[in-house]
Amino acid sequence: MPWKEVSTMSLRREFVELAQQEGANRRALCRRFGISPTTGYRWLHRYRAAGAAGLQDRSRRPHHSPHRTPAPIEQQVLAIHAAHPAWGGRKIRATLEAQWQAQRNRAPLPSASTITAILRRHDRLAPPEQAPPAAWHRFERPVPNELWQMDFKGHFPLLRGGRCHPLTLLDDHSRFCLGLVACANERQQTVQGQLTQIFTRYGLPHVILADNGPPWGAATTPPVQTALTVWLLRLGVRVIHGRPYHPQTQGKVERFHRTLQAEVLRDRSLLDLATCQRHFTAWRTVYNCERPHEALGDRPPVSRYQPSPRPFPTELPPIEYAPGAVVRRVQAKGEITLHGRTYPVGRAFRGYPVAVQPTLEPDRVTVQFCHATIAELDLRQPDA
Repeated sequence: MPWKEVSTMSLRREFVELAQQEGANRRALCRRFGISPTTGYRWLHRYRAAGAAGLQDRSRRPHHSPHRTPAPIEQQVLAIHAAHPAWGGRKIRATLEAQWQAQRNRAPLPSASTITAILRRHDRLAPPEQAPPAAWHRFERPVPNELWQMDFKGHFPLLRGGRCHPLTLLDDHSRFCLGLVACANERQQTVQGQLTQIFTRYGLPHVILADNGPPWGAATTPPVQTALTVWLLRLGVRVIHGRPYHPQTQGKVERFHRTLQAEVLRDRSLLDLATCQRHFTAWRTVYNCERPHEALGDRPPVSRYQPSPRPFPTELPPIEYAPGAVVRRVQAKGEITLHGRTYPVGRAFRGYPVAVQPTLEPDRVTVQFCHATIAELDLRQPDA
């Protein structure tokens, strides 16, 4: 049987002493001590050369590693990781590549797996919290500003009281973060004020994708609209909603929230909203302009984003419909009157004019607000 750890040295010493006896059958001794002849002769050779010290275990590390990454490059890897602790091998390699191109450095670039090994050798990698989620089909709009994804990340307490509600806005095509705002609440006035600033800088998208709930309404039948979505419709921005209990519909902004948690919020307590915003603003610049994104070929989001050609108007455009359209003003309870009967279209449209449009079915009509269909009515149904 193999030698036990507790008696390794004594057994080795006993073996070599017996093997050196005159007339000793060394192969038989090897069998009795449970070792191979190769091992037995190796111990004899080392004992004759160095005495008892030669029987000590020796490191198997090679004396020379010609393919090991040079120390200066390892230091660069560790410096990038120190600045961005949540980054792995691929992102660090992409950052190194960009730096070396700027410096015209001709040294061989280490692979992502080598960089990961460097991080692991220096105990810079935390064990994974859970198995990676199964991959799903990734969709993407073909151009910037065709679709923005908007959501609130889960709020968290502040050391000086109150809570931070991070409002996030992401361009679907480029993953460019258009807004990362530390809000005190999730009210309509707060969101509209922040969107006004974002629209002024980047222009208007065609569509905004949001989840189900305030302050942007819900995907019900008929859809529940809010004052915020009415304002967006007047600007020519359509609002759509993800399927209930299917967060993968907003997969990009959900993934963005995970990155925000890992790179900014994890293991960090923040004093107040102003402190949060300083951290958010600094990290947003890194995310947009420096951080390699795997879905973008390890390029940062700014490489694929351009501001929208649709400017934010200084005044809301007037609500106009085609000549001859059947126009009704929405009453206080969110209803319109048609052929002497009342039909619900949504309380958010109270006081606004809407247009009733016929469909291919004689007993069904649609209701439009600006250029968006907000309801479909069955004229055979009784009054609301």
